[in-house]
Amino acid sequence: MSGSASAMSWTRIRRQRKKRRILRQIQALPQSTALLAQDETDLLLFPPLRAGWARRGQAATVLLSGYNDRRTVFGALHLRSGHLLLMERTRKRAVEFQEFLDFIRWHYRAWPVVLLLDENSIHTDEGSQSLADDLDIQLVWLPNRSPHLNPLDHLWGHAKQAVCANWQHRSLQIQMDQFLHYYQTLSPTKVLRKAGMLSPSFWLHKVSHL
Repeated sequence: MSGSASAMSWTRIRRQRKKRRILRQIQALPQSTALLAQDETDLLLFPPLRAGWARRGQAATVLLSGYNDRRTVFGALHLRSGHLLLMERTRKRAVEFQEFLDFIRWHYRAWPVVLLLDENSIHTDEGSQSLADDLDIQLVWLPNRSPHLNPLDHLWGHAKQAVCANWQHRSLQIQMDQFLHYYQTLSPTKVLRKAGMLSPSFWLHKVSHL
C-alpha cells in the first residue's frame, strides 16, 4: 500500500473511531437533553451558480452588479424536535459565535444542552470554550473535514438552491430576509427531512433513543 493510500486509510479509521465515541456520548445523555447540531454559513451577494437551463448552443446568462457583500447565519438544529434557531450577523468571528451561545442558552434555559459542531477556529477559541463551560453547554466535536456528518450542512444547501442560486438579489438584506423566511415556512418535520435526519441510513440513527 502506498504512503498516501495508507494515510487515507488511517484517516478513515480515526473518523470511524471518533464517530463511535460521539455515538456513545449521545447514548449516555438524559432524554431531556437538548441535542443540537450547530453550524454557520455565509451568504454572498454574488449568487452560487447551480444547474440551470438555456437555449441549445447558448450559454446561460447570470446578471451581476459587480458589487459583492457577505453575511453570516448561525444555526442550531434540535435533532429530536426539528426546532431551528437562526441568528444573522455581519461577520463570522469568535465574538459572534459567543453571542449565539448566549442565545442558545437563553432559549434552552432550563435544559441541559449539547452541541455537535466542527472544530472551526471560532468554535475552538479559548473564549468560546470558556463561555460554553460557563453556560453549561457541552461541546462535542465532529471529525475533521466531515461536513456531511452535520445535518445543518445539508439544510443550508436547500435554502441556497431555492433562494440564492443563479441570480443576484437587489441587496444582500433582501436575500437574507428571503433565506430566513424559507426556513420559517418549513414544519419541524420538513426541517428534519431536508437535513437528512429522517433517512434511516443517517449516521446518528445508530443511537436508539435519538
